[in-house]
Amino acid sequence: MRSNSLHNIEASRINRRHFLKSCLASGLFAGTASAAKIEPKPAKEKARNLAKCPNIIFIFADDWGYGDLGIHGSSFCKTPHLDRMANEGIDFQQFTVNNPVCSPSRTAVMTGQFPARHCIHRHFASVEHHQKAGMPDWLDPKLPLLPKLLKEAGYITGHFGKWHLTNRHVPDAPLPTEYGYDEYGAFNVPGVQIRTAETCPRTIDFIHRHKDQSFFINVWLHETHTPHYPLQEYLKHFQHLDEQLRVYAAVVAEADAGVGSILSTLKELGLDEKTLVIFSSDNGPEWTGKRKATDDNSIGPGLGTYYSVGQTAGLKGRKRSLFAVGIRVPFIARWPGVIPKGRIDRTSVLTAVDLFPTFLELAGQSLPADLMLDGESIVPALKGLGFKRAHPIHWEWCGSHRPPYLWPHLGIRDGKWKMMLNQELNRIELYDIEADWAETNNVAGLNPDVVKALTKKVMAWKKSLPTEPPAHCFSRTRKEQCKQTKTSAH
Repeated sequence: MRSNSLHNIEASRINRRHFLKSCLASGLFAGTASAAKIEPKPAKEKARNLAKCPNIIFIFADDWGYGDLGIHGSSFCKTPHLDRMANEGIDFQQFTVNNPVCSPSRTAVMTGQFPARHCIHRHFASVEHHQKAGMPDWLDPKLPLLPKLLKEAGYITGHFGKWHLTNRHVPDAPLPTEYGYDEYGAFNVPGVQIRTAETCPRTIDFIHRHKDQSFFINVWLHETHTPHYPLQEYLKHFQHLDEQLRVYAAVVAEADAGVGSILSTLKELGLDEKTLVIFSSDNGPEWTGKRKATDDNSIGPGLGTYYSVGQTAGLKGRKRSLFAVGIRVPFIARWPGVIPKGRIDRTSVLTAVDLFPTFLELAGQSLPADLMLDGESIVPALKGLGFKRAHPIHWEWCGSHRPPYLWPHLGIRDGKWKMMLNQELNRIELYDIEADWAETNNVAGLNPDVVKALTKKVMAWKKSLPTEPPAHCFSRTRKEQCKQTKTSAH
């Protein structure tokens, strides 16, 4: 069902500067100054430190449901490679992302900070959408970002697959090379778009070319986001299913096979025991809709939300919800010889902003002195030693607040408690996650003191957030619109 014509690149519509930059995809443009000072290490010290440090591959799926894994009880999806990855590592079942949609969720990984601190509240799309949402037009590349710091530690860095820290709608937005990546091939990016099916092959090529170097790779999969592009080679394995389930099972199977090919490459090159691989998803599964076909500005037309039938493993909500399924996603970590085999961890409370300090600790790279992170290093958890959070996790959802599961505007996880609230609706729900992992029993009425204390923390956090996005992250189009507005006002 996929045709190359769906993915033709209209290079003529890309301005010369961005076309050349995106085609080169080199480190020449990655030297943007960061907001915090980073002291470079001598080359000999870097080489000595890196000999002890793992390669890092972070696989981030898109709209992948908690229940869309064989090990999590999927009734129709087959994920043998991811299931094997879990059997060779740890399946963490208390991991959450920091927003229930794409762009802010990815921002948390890149910055180690809750995305609301950067006014990134929803997905990047058009300039008009950003203005309405109170967002910048792209993530600020001047920040001390994860790939920049890993480059400083001596890693070669690559990004393959979805980007979505801006979008193709904004042609003058910075490219991934300006965020610290030596190489990239991406979609939902300004400039040249790759086909979604190129994500894992490009990753494998990068590994082969840099097998003798320490590398960090983002593998940001398209699956299971719309448009769906099921391949016949996977559809044929699910002929016993109805049309909806068959399409979804096929796209899951393709992604699983891609992960398997990456793991096989590591083993073939003797890099297995030197590489940490993590699989997760940016948010929970999409709501099943009625549209059988849809289009995308970056990757072209395909199948629509009618085929989005991701499974929730019996948990509440879906994408865009602060309830469990919107933000609790798979998190599997594998590093032979370091991460224990075949474990399930349901007690360590982990979240996406933790990846920033964790990867830097593993890389032997110190944090900038004046950088205030929301994340905490989870290296002990990866080694099977467990982990106890020192600080709360905060969420903010600024999109639609429709019932039954989109109404929460703010959320907090502190110890065993998770609370969600909406001030306009005067509604609060509280859950004891240690006793009620599925969030079925609202105990707010039984714990008024807990509600009061958590509400105070939530509102203090909300008050600390910026109210306006940084103007230096506005596109030319937006700046021109601002000028015209000011002129009209006078």
